[in-house]
Amino acid sequence: MSPLFAHLMETGFGGFYDGIAHLLITPADLLLVLGLSLLSGQQGQAGGRMLLLVLPLSWWLGGCLGQVLALGDSLETISILWFTAIGCLVALQWRMQPRWLAVLSALSGLLFGLGNGSTMALEGPLSLDLLGVVSALSVLAALVSAQTSVSHREWVRISLRVVGSWIAAAGLLTLGLQFRG
Repeated sequence: MSPLFAHLMETGFGGFYDGIAHLLITPADLLLVLGLSLLSGQQGQAGGRMLLLVLPLSWWLGGCLGQVLALGDSLETISILWFTAIGCLVALQWRMQPRWLAVLSALSGLLFGLGNGSTMALEGPLSLDLLGVVSALSVLAALVSAQTSVSHREWVRISLRVVGSWIAAAGLLTLGLQFRG
């Protein structure tokens, strides 16, 4: 059973829009992008800019590798643990050095890109589906990290930490459901 991983759906509008829809209806991917965007925004404007460079490129590269490696759903548990950990970092408002944030973003993009490339019916590195996913995550990351980085009110920071705890809670709940016997 694969509760958090949706395969590519057909919207009827073409591959690009199918890729956008895939990101928005796949909770694990969406929660990861939201979590990384919040975490990067908590690091300031430089963190958000770095995320916009590293995450889309690494996701695209992972998607291309995933087509070749065809790992299927073997990364499911790791992916759940990964976005759960990202949610915990947001909830803790963890301060990171820029290079570690870049490494975390790159590994996240590679991991989730591998999952997308392995499970989606992609047609090469210039696949419109993969381009749709990468475009959607770029826009979402830009909007969320920018808004997070300029939020200086204490109640907003607390609210963002609560969102991080919800991301972590969703991951723990999913993990529990996955291992239920």
